[in-house]
Amino acid sequence: MQIPSKLKPYYENIAFEQEDSKMIINLGPQHPSAHGNLRLILELDGEQVVKARPTIGYMHRGMEKMAENMIYQEFIPTTDRMDYIAASANNYAYCAAVEKLCGLEIPRRAAVIRMILLELNRIASHLLWLATHALDIGAMSVFLYCFREREYVLDLIEKYCGARLTHSSMRIGGVMLDLPEGFLNELLAFCDKFPKDIADYEALLDDNRIWRLRTENVGVVSKEQAMNWGCTGVMLRGSGLRYDIRKEEPYLLYNEIDFGVPYATQGDSYARYKVYMQEFRESLKILRQCAALYKDTPPEILANHPEYVSSSKEQILTQNYSLMQHFVLITQGLKPPKGEVYVPTESPKGELGFFIHSDGTGRPYRLKARTPSYWHCAFFEEMLVGTYLADVVAIMGNVNIVLGEIDR
Repeated sequence: MQIPSKLKPYYENIAFEQEDSKMIINLGPQHPSAHGNLRLILELDGEQVVKARPTIGYMHRGMEKMAENMIYQEFIPTTDRMDYIAASANNYAYCAAVEKLCGLEIPRRAAVIRMILLELNRIASHLLWLATHALDIGAMSVFLYCFREREYVLDLIEKYCGARLTHSSMRIGGVMLDLPEGFLNELLAFCDKFPKDIADYEALLDDNRIWRLRTENVGVVSKEQAMNWGCTGVMLRGSGLRYDIRKEEPYLLYNEIDFGVPYATQGDSYARYKVYMQEFRESLKILRQCAALYKDTPPEILANHPEYVSSSKEQILTQNYSLMQHFVLITQGLKPPKGEVYVPTESPKGELGFFIHSDGTGRPYRLKARTPSYWHCAFFEEMLVGTYLADVVAIMGNVNIVLGEIDR
């Protein structure tokens, strides 16, 4: 016998019009084109969407609460599991927030290595986006080609840190390792090879009649809508607003790098696709300049600040003071001064930032992640209204969300 309860499931409280001419369907949470555990409740008038409600939480892990029970260094691997397609972007955003809280300045070589990892991750993330988005629309060849090139990128990342997806490659105060021998040569070889691959993708898609029909004037987002809903990244730049945090609020050494900010004015799915394609080329420009900068940097990869950063492994193994200091940092955690800080960064999907409130202990009193996918997913409520059911999956793929950073 079912026990009656006053508490109703979330979706039962949604006011959908029960009319004979309209139909309510569920897309997800178990759906091959949902790009994760996302549930969309759609009200249809024929084939047209008249109301949409994204329902999240199926992958919620309580990461922000977990951070309150971990020392600062311990939380770095957890950030990998947010946007697991671009783990380095999460590692950096979190480490940068803690470093700002502590007043740490990282060595120049560490900054260059971080930029290399971030841009490689940006390319890998964009390749996965293009592959899955093209597959949703039916372009199987592009899917295979993108995964082929993505292997080169993941091999480079694996050569550096030993992992392909969840890297945990950054440390508070710098990076875990210097670049291995031969890494820069392989990086530059990839930078020379990849432009031809980008041209191949464009040759397959730019003038493809089906691709144009499924993306042009589909999922149109005005500049006002993008700003009102908190859209960032390509979602914002594809609607005519040329805003990139790497340019507007430069971090690491981006202020020393020459690169452009691709944008489009049409605001539809095709415009966003063209912005993504141009971002591939800009990331290659950044990588080439980083390779040149690296050669002129001192060898230090960790900040020299014993209160917050462990000494090198060699010093820990040979010096008593370094060993004791390392033991305290690992068991009790670094203890930043009391205060609050928020650091925004430009992740592959948009603005990714961490807010940290410190009470002076070895654990954050409060941590809040500002993830772009969360805001873009909320926008489906307005973005999908007026579109057709056949275009819903194509729009979801074009927006480029990952449920790991939505649910957290």
